[in-house]
Amino acid sequence: MGQSSSQDARMTSPVRVIVVGAGCRGEIYSQFASIHPDRVKVVGVADPRKFARTKLQQQHNILDENVFEDWHTIVEREKFADAVLICTPDRLHKEPAVAFAQKGYHILLEKPMATTAEDCTAIVEACTQSGAMLSVGHVLRYDPLIHKIKELIDAGVIGDVMHIQHLEPVGFYHFAHSFVRGNWRNEAESSFALLAKSCHDIDLIHHWAGPRRCVKVSSFGSVSHFGKENKPTGAGSRCLDCSIEGDCPYSASKIYLNRVKQGHTGWPVSVICPNSLPDIESVTEALRTGPYGRCVYECDNDVCSNQVVNMEFEGGLTAAFSMVAFTEEICKRKTTIYGSKGELSCDGHEVHVFDFLSQRSTKHKAHNDSPKVFGMSGHGGADYHLMAAFISAVANNDPSHIRSGPEETLLSHLLVFEAERSRLESRVVHCGDIGKRRMTDKHVDIKTI
Repeated sequence: MGQSSSQDARMTSPVRVIVVGAGCRGEIYSQFASIHPDRVKVVGVADPRKFARTKLQQQHNILDENVFEDWHTIVEREKFADAVLICTPDRLHKEPAVAFAQKGYHILLEKPMATTAEDCTAIVEACTQSGAMLSVGHVLRYDPLIHKIKELIDAGVIGDVMHIQHLEPVGFYHFAHSFVRGNWRNEAESSFALLAKSCHDIDLIHHWAGPRRCVKVSSFGSVSHFGKENKPTGAGSRCLDCSIEGDCPYSASKIYLNRVKQGHTGWPVSVICPNSLPDIESVTEALRTGPYGRCVYECDNDVCSNQVVNMEFEGGLTAAFSMVAFTEEICKRKTTIYGSKGELSCDGHEVHVFDFLSQRSTKHKAHNDSPKVFGMSGHGGADYHLMAAFISAVANNDPSHIRSGPEETLLSHLLVFEAERSRLESRVVHCGDIGKRRMTDKHVDIKTI
């Protein structure tokens, strides 16, 4: 997947990019410029947090005149880059995406596209009208093993796909960090869990099922365990002052302080100290006063901790997806796809195919040339491959490099919204015609997804 610089021959100078949102994802994506300075140069950054934008400025030697607190100032200036990486909070995706598209910038937009169907549609329309290329950060599309699954399906090695079973184990402390104490804990402030965490996964199922279209979807899920009714007797309101902290698997001291003591200052520790480098003192202070030190049973979380989505596609293909918070493994998806001629499974290391005719199993590996450096090895190297594809698309003015482009990504996002509608309304949703979709109550009626 990793394209060489020779494939970017049309643009002889490095692709110039601006990072809007210098948090975790913005910093990770921009690391590609440190690995391939001949292909990419970060020339601007916008972030309201001084520490975050200054850190990125120093990493990439960005001129003072191109460092901004507010991305609106960039749009008001003459265009000075080729592309923009939008990594703002979920609810702040639509406005900059539309504005930069209209300004003529190509866009890499962190997932989810936006938090309403209307905003997702508006982004796609703005990019289509302006001719701006749009790559959505569905990094799993660029995971070499995930891509291998698609290649094997398209090659017909298991015949017609009959059923897809896909699991996302979020991880017990990951869920507590991100969805109980963290940025995605509250739907009003971010988005619902299926969109924030698992639009990746619905997108993959939609991708594997293609070109067959979804005709029905149902979903069940709830906020479970993390509530005051399950708070242990004697527990305090903060982990640092809790007498039974040692017996709690969700203890902030275990999740953060223990890691710092062992020398680990990357994710998730780095997230809780947004204005300084993490060390014992800064992490202790963050847990004493900030949101990540709260008892998990006394937070304002209202997003699902476990959810299932069932889908029926044209031709009788069915799919079942499960998102579970309470797991040992963190985000190591497990997939099994059942076909008319064989069965395919992926455990995150290799793809196994069992052929019904020969009754033999074969193993398939995927070449992964992503460098093992900070950030770029994330998601099985897919973070690196996503950036490689996007930069090649911009350099060559060729959107075919992008695997998560606007139209297909919009379709899978609409399916996520319909799945959540099913959960909220406790009913099977019959998908409507995408060509005749109408916006109602921040949802989209879809006939064929």
